[in-house]
Amino acid sequence: MNVPQYDAIVIGSGAGGAAAAYRLASGGMRVLLLEKGHHLPNDGSTLDVRRVVRDGQYLSREPWLDGHGNSITPEEHFNVGGKTKWYGAALLRFNTREFLPEAAYACPGWPISLNDLTPYYEQAERLLGVRPFACEPDLAAILDRLQAAGSAWQSSAMPLGLSADIVNHPNEAAHFDGFASVKSLKGEAETSLLSQLQARTNFTLLPDAEVEALLGHPGSPATVSGVRLRDGRTFYAPRILLAAGALHSPRLLSRYLSETGLDSVLPAAALVGRYVKLHLLTAMVSVSLGIKTDLIRKTTILINERFPHSSIQPLGFDGALIETLMPRLLPRALRRAVAQRAYGFFLQTEDGSDVGNRVRPGTPPVLDYDDARLPAAVLEHRRFTRAFRAALLKAGLMSFTKRIGLNGTAHVCGSLVCGRSPADSVVDASGEVHGMTGLYVVDGSVLPRSSRVNPSLTIYAWGLKVADALVRRFQLERPALSQVGTEAAYVA
Repeated sequence: MNVPQYDAIVIGSGAGGAAAAYRLASGGMRVLLLEKGHHLPNDGSTLDVRRVVRDGQYLSREPWLDGHGNSITPEEHFNVGGKTKWYGAALLRFNTREFLPEAAYACPGWPISLNDLTPYYEQAERLLGVRPFACEPDLAAILDRLQAAGSAWQSSAMPLGLSADIVNHPNEAAHFDGFASVKSLKGEAETSLLSQLQARTNFTLLPDAEVEALLGHPGSPATVSGVRLRDGRTFYAPRILLAAGALHSPRLLSRYLSETGLDSVLPAAALVGRYVKLHLLTAMVSVSLGIKTDLIRKTTILINERFPHSSIQPLGFDGALIETLMPRLLPRALRRAVAQRAYGFFLQTEDGSDVGNRVRPGTPPVLDYDDARLPAAVLEHRRFTRAFRAALLKAGLMSFTKRIGLNGTAHVCGSLVCGRSPADSVVDASGEVHGMTGLYVVDGSVLPRSSRVNPSLTIYAWGLKVADALVRRFQLERPALSQVGTEAAYVA
C-alpha cells in the first residue's frame, strides 16, 4: 500500500497550478508542486532582446508535428512560473456571454456561470496587483483620430498585472510584454503567489521535476494517487492536480488511460486532447510620420460590437522590438526608422471549438489544428482585421499584418474541457475528471471557451476555485489540522 506523503500534488507552476497550490497550502494542506523547468536567472538576460526574441534562448525546443506531418516547435516555456513569467500581463475577465453556449459560432458553454467565478476573479486581481495605467500621448492621439464622431471602435483601460513603480524603470516598462521581469514588477505566478508560500513548512516546490506518469491506486485504476518522475522518483497524495498546460496535461492523462485500459471504459476518454483552441491572432504594425515615445503602450483594449468575438490591444513593444517583426530583407537603417514611427497592435478572435482540433500523444506529439474547421471565426477575424486596418488608414496610419501561426501557443486552451456530462467533456464543474477519483485539472485545458480576451486571469480564477472547494472539504474532514492560522493567512 502506497502511503500518501502529501495532501495534494500539483503538476505545473503556471497560472492554474500556482493559484491552486497557493490556496491549498494557505488552507493547511501539505502541498508538493512539481515543475518540469527550473528557476529563471535574475541576471538581466530575460530582458535581452537578442537572447529572448532573436535566439529564443528560453523557449522549449520540443519537436512536434502538425496535422499534416510537418515539423513545428510550439512556443512553450518550461520554468518556475510557466508562461506567466513571459506574458504581457493583460488580465481581463470573460464576460457573461462568454460562459454561455453559442452553437452558430461552434462554442460550447461552461458548466458554471460568471457569478460562480467572480469571487475568484476578485481574489486573483488582488493577488496579482491588477491596475489600469493612463493612456500615453501617442496612443491617445491615435485613439482620438480612430474614434471620430460615429466611430464604432470603443476603448477602455487595460487591466494590467504590473507594479505602479514600473514607470520608474524604463527598461522593464519597455520589456514586460514577452519578457520576464528581473525586478519582480510583473504580477505573475511565481512573484505574486508562490513567493508567499516560501516560509510555509507545508509547501514544497520541486523544480527540474518532470512528471513521466500518473500512478493509480492499487486495484482501482480509476483512482489516481501518485506520480512518477522521469528520474524514477515517486510521490503519493490523495489529490493530484494537473496543471502542465493545454498541450501537456492531456498527454499525461491519455498515457495513463491507455496504460490502464480506462480509455475503452470511460466515456470522457474519447474527448481527451480534443477541442484545442489557440485564438486567431494577427500582429499589426501601424506607421505614421511622428516618432513614437510611449513607454508602456499596452494601456488600452479596443472592441467593436460588429465583431463580438474579437478584441485589440496595443503591443507593449518599443521601436527596437517592433523592428524584430519587420522583414529582414529590408535595410537595417530603414527598419529602424520605420519602427521608431510605428505602433504595434495585437488582434485576437475567439476560435470556437471543433472536435478535430486536438493534441495527439506520441513521439513526437501532434498538434492537429486547422482553423478551416472554424469558418465563422475565420470570417470574423478576416473582416475584423480588414476593418481595423481601414480605420487606422483613415486615422493616418499605414498598417502591415502578420498572422500568428501554429507555433504561437501563448493562449492555447481546451484539450480537457470542462462540462456537465462525460459525453461532451473531460472535466466536471468541480475540476475533477469525469469517472475518476482524485484527479483534477486546473490549467487552461479546461476552458470550453477562450473568449475574445487573454485567458490568463480566468485560469488563475479557475485554479483558486477548484482548490478552494478541496480545502473546504479537507477542513471538514480534518478540522484540527487546518485551523491554526491558515484561513487568516489566506484571507489576508
